[in-house]
Amino acid sequence: MTATLTNDASGQPEEDGQGGQAAMSAEETRLSERSAVSCGGVVYRLAGETVEVVLVQLRRRGGWALPKGTVEAGETLEQTALREVQEETGLEVAIVDSVGEDHYTFTVGGGQSRVDKIVHHYLLEPRGGDLSLHDDEHDAAQWFDINQAPRHLTHDSQRMILERASQLITERANRAAL
Repeated sequence: MTATLTNDASGQPEEDGQGGQAAMSAEETRLSERSAVSCGGVVYRLAGETVEVVLVQLRRRGGWALPKGTVEAGETLEQTALREVQEETGLEVAIVDSVGEDHYTFTVGGGQSRVDKIVHHYLLEPRGGDLSLHDDEHDAAQWFDINQAPRHLTHDSQRMILERASQLITERANRAAL
């Protein structure tokens, strides 16, 4: 017989009625697992002495994020980054460098399935387009001063990606000044 572990109103595990806490079977505790790959990046421009980056405002959650999206069949990581950034920001962009990867895990389906996700981020420069042409998945796409952008980002891991992008932008500027 399999006992089901439940929580009482206080959030504490209930007992199984036999003097011990109910234990979940391995079958009940096993989450289905899958992996997912997305690509996107940090779009930047020089505005006088200031560096600006594009963030997108998430429609469902209202926070701000770096643009990214899921790899489609037959696409390279770079092709995905270019397509997703254009869809989410309305900008045509070119890749100038790799920023790094973001790894995280989340659950879906009421906690029944775990997703291990990797996001490949690139440093991107705008070549055309317009932020007003962003997709319906987002409420807005907007330029932010690179020093102010981290406080708007919802996720710490994206703040680290932005910090790395800032280092790469500085290195590129220093090389160009030589």
